[in-house]
Amino acid sequence: MKFVLALLLLLLVRPAPAQTRFNAGLKRELDSIYAVDQRWRALLFSPRVSRRPDSLAAALGVTKAALATYLTRRMLQTDSTNLLRVRAIIQQYGYPGRALVGAPTNEATWAVIQHSPDIERYLPVIKTAAKRGELPFFLYAQMLDRQLMRAGKEQLYGTQGMGYSVANPATGRREPQPPFIWPIQDAAGVNARRQEAGFPDTVEQNAARLGIPYRVLTLPDVARMPKE
Repeated sequence: MKFVLALLLLLLVRPAPAQTRFNAGLKRELDSIYAVDQRWRALLFSPRVSRRPDSLAAALGVTKAALATYLTRRMLQTDSTNLLRVRAIIQQYGYPGRALVGAPTNEATWAVIQHSPDIERYLPVIKTAAKRGELPFFLYAQMLDRQLMRAGKEQLYGTQGMGYSVANPATGRREPQPPFIWPIQDAAGVNARRQEAGFPDTVEQNAARLGIPYRVLTLPDVARMPKE
């Protein structure tokens, strides 16, 4: 009798095995999370919106001057909400990859983490998912680059650009400076690494897509850039 009771207690406290079968409900939820993740970014960074901000500001009920601040605040609020849910999803399922939610939904959790302060925490999870084929490897490479840049280190694949501004001593206003591709370790070999990781383009093409003239910089070059 004691053995039976002990066995029942063991079964009750034993964690449920991770799901590997396709989960349609989780797919729908992650599709929704991704759509919200992209909504405010699309408005904030769209060239079309930047050319005609008045109509968007009127539609959102804010002034043209306050539009960028409003969109940024809404984007950050959404990112925070999405991250809380994604943390819970990873806790329950592990990384929700191709087997569990299909493609391209398997990229939704990656997007939320990429836009969060949690990259260092979840980078090993992303790496494992990529190595297992649950996520495109080039997305892991892109996240790795962002973490390296945040740590002040050279990136490996040339995916990350940096923008900054300095104060104009005459006006006191901060003025944007030309953006640049963050320094790359072994810049001469970056396109070979990009090809191996599955990127469809070169570092030069990626920079052009970001609107950044590509030039090779070093960490000392960045350190010499004006900070004020």
